[in-house]
Amino acid sequence: MAGYILNTDQERTVMLEQIKRASLDDLYAELPSDLKLKQDLNLSAGQSEFAVMAKLKALSSQNKVYSTILRGAGVEHHHVPAVVKQLSNREEFVSAYTPYQSELSQGVLQSIFEYQTQMCELTGMDVCNASVYDGATAAAEAMQMVVERNRRVILMPENMHPHVLQTMRTYAQWANIQLVDLKTIDGRIDLNDLQAKCDANTAGVFIQHPNYFGLLEDVQEISRITHGIQAKLVQYTNPLTCAYLKSPRALGADIAIGEAQSLGIPMSFGGPYLGFMAASADLVRRLPGRIAGQTVDLDGKRAFTLTLQAREQHIRREKASSSICSNQALMALVASMYCASMGPQGLKEVADAGLRKAHYLLQELEKIGFKRKYEGPFFNEFVVVSPIEHSIIERVCDEMDILAGLGLSSHESLWCVTETTSKATLDQLIARLKEVIQ
Repeated sequence: MAGYILNTDQERTVMLEQIKRASLDDLYAELPSDLKLKQDLNLSAGQSEFAVMAKLKALSSQNKVYSTILRGAGVEHHHVPAVVKQLSNREEFVSAYTPYQSELSQGVLQSIFEYQTQMCELTGMDVCNASVYDGATAAAEAMQMVVERNRRVILMPENMHPHVLQTMRTYAQWANIQLVDLKTIDGRIDLNDLQAKCDANTAGVFIQHPNYFGLLEDVQEISRITHGIQAKLVQYTNPLTCAYLKSPRALGADIAIGEAQSLGIPMSFGGPYLGFMAASADLVRRLPGRIAGQTVDLDGKRAFTLTLQAREQHIRREKASSSICSNQALMALVASMYCASMGPQGLKEVADAGLRKAHYLLQELEKIGFKRKYEGPFFNEFVVVSPIEHSIIERVCDEMDILAGLGLSSHESLWCVTETTSKATLDQLIARLKEVIQ
């Protein structure tokens, strides 16, 4: 059986010489040393499919799937109606050919078009691309959309998701983009610091609303400051909250981005997920990836086709501002089916349920000695300081088949509540924690 890497040692040597690298280690010198394997893989001999499946099942049996999940931090547990999986698996959509040949790919093109339309309705924006890989990728790609030749500074607050910030820093270091951190006060953006750091070199201001700690930012005031220097405002958001709160466009954002996992996509141990990007009409030419549009065929029937794609990404790649040439088609289809099955009212009810239950949980936690770390309005996530160590809380929750909030420090934790958690379960948790504290 042929190996997966078909290049011979001689061919690799020639390629390394062409790019002026002495060895493979030299090629990967930029990678942190702790990420590199420092020993041989020492793989065992190949096994039959039956034996491999048995081994994988034995490994998977060690996982624990909690009945109640009170952890968010970018990924949330939501109920997914059975119709979503049923319809998103129909062959008209999943077996469609590449969207570049519209005659053979009407299914996938329609799914992209419907997804784009729904995301525009949620965010209030004019255009949306066919999606990117995840929310962090969307943030990194949005930087390229807003920078100009003489404006290469991006302002971003420390209360954005840490993984998103890390991804932005990774992209920026190779794209001649300067990232400047914004200070926060009580978990929210310091508007005075924002005002002081905005200048003629600022290309864009990135914010998360609701932010990583679940707090709501003063987006309209941030928009006023940002647009006062002709910079662009990019709002990273959970699209489900857009069914309840004012849309990013209504708040003054130029670009809306985020992770769309909350729209019917299972948690799935970390992916695959769905990054969405929507923008105002004047930025349509800067959107990476592709856009599907609706038209009519020769018989006058409704049809779909690709209406915009940056050809530089495929042909003149040295001039491209992005290398995104694909999209999360299946995940976008699932999100589209979820939005269609829930409808505007259903999405609002899901968001409302999470908001009300989160406020109820915080209220009950405060009664038994927990203290809220940050004041101000919040959505369905909040940070509390606990009277006991977070490790003890995790152990107690684990015994109750509950995944506790995310520990931020020894006595601080970030909690998230969605429609999947009942009031009875929250009451049982509070009663048990009260016993432990006492």
